[in-house]
Amino acid sequence: MAGIDLSHRKGEHVKVVLGQKVDGRYRYWDDIQLVHRALPDIDFDEIDTSTTLLGHALAAPLVITGMTGGFPDAAKINENLARVAAETGIALGVGSERAAILKGQYPESYSCVARYPVPLRFANIGAPQIIPQHPGEAVVGVAEVRAAMELIHADVLAIHLNFLQEMVQPGGDRKAKGVLDRIGALAQEFPVLVKETGAGISRRVAEQLRDRHVRAFDVSGTGGTSFAAVEHYRALEQGAEREARVGKTFWDWGIPSPVSVLELVPLGVPVIASGGVRSGLDVARALAMGATAAGTAGGILRAASTGYAETRREIDHFVHELKVAMFLTGSRTVAELQHAPYVVTGETRQWLRP
Repeated sequence: MAGIDLSHRKGEHVKVVLGQKVDGRYRYWDDIQLVHRALPDIDFDEIDTSTTLLGHALAAPLVITGMTGGFPDAAKINENLARVAAETGIALGVGSERAAILKGQYPESYSCVARYPVPLRFANIGAPQIIPQHPGEAVVGVAEVRAAMELIHADVLAIHLNFLQEMVQPGGDRKAKGVLDRIGALAQEFPVLVKETGAGISRRVAEQLRDRHVRAFDVSGTGGTSFAAVEHYRALEQGAEREARVGKTFWDWGIPSPVSVLELVPLGVPVIASGGVRSGLDVARALAMGATAAGTAGGILRAASTGYAETRREIDHFVHELKVAMFLTGSRTVAELQHAPYVVTGETRQWLRP
């Protein structure tokens, strides 16, 4: 029964994100204003968006971060994403692979990604699943991680932190003791990126993970899809009153994405800025703040659920808008954009006050 519930839950997540308003209530990326350069002194055609991330060459500093898999319709979504990522030269992650690795459910909804020459692929497992949660329940170990990576021919393992979501989810995993050391053990065996799922990462946590050989971070801060909100709607449907209330109460809990970027950049490891990234301008804002790349998931899910042409169009818009922002700041390259001046306003500025 648990296996059936897992697949069903993954389908419900996509349904809720597409059908309900689940974004954070404040747009933190709008607080970051790039300083306009009235005389760019470059030609638009000479702008070069290429970069490297974790040793892999990308045509643009963009990651489609892991969002789904493990139910029938996920194969169509992930195939659209993989085809477009390969054609445009950007990175791609899949959603949590627990359904396939531990439950044997719909492995093709993940493995379809391996058919396309994506320049950088991220496998994905959840941090709660790498420690025992319930008696007799399988735990993700080295063998399971290796299977998750082989399933999509992954280059890097993403371990996602989703404890806020678990607190709202009816029957969620509530144990976290020992997760830090288990991540460290896995990071000794595999190249590991740690990503949040909508609540951001603080410098203290990132330092602990970096000291345990984690190679990169995806901040996924507040301001984008709120999984507290997603689980709020699921809890309402199930009549789980307490969890539904927790989801509403903690809808905007977390660290804003731009703040998390500024916290982690000084650590000297690659930082992917995600959480509310909805345009190429948001990508440019993140890069100006020092991020290595920017990630989007909720911003492209609707297109990927519709078809290949819509998915390609959305990514093309992202890249074009990024190039426009580079032009208007006089940035020929991603490295130059990372030194472009910017101003912080609004609630984000309040977060950064000493």
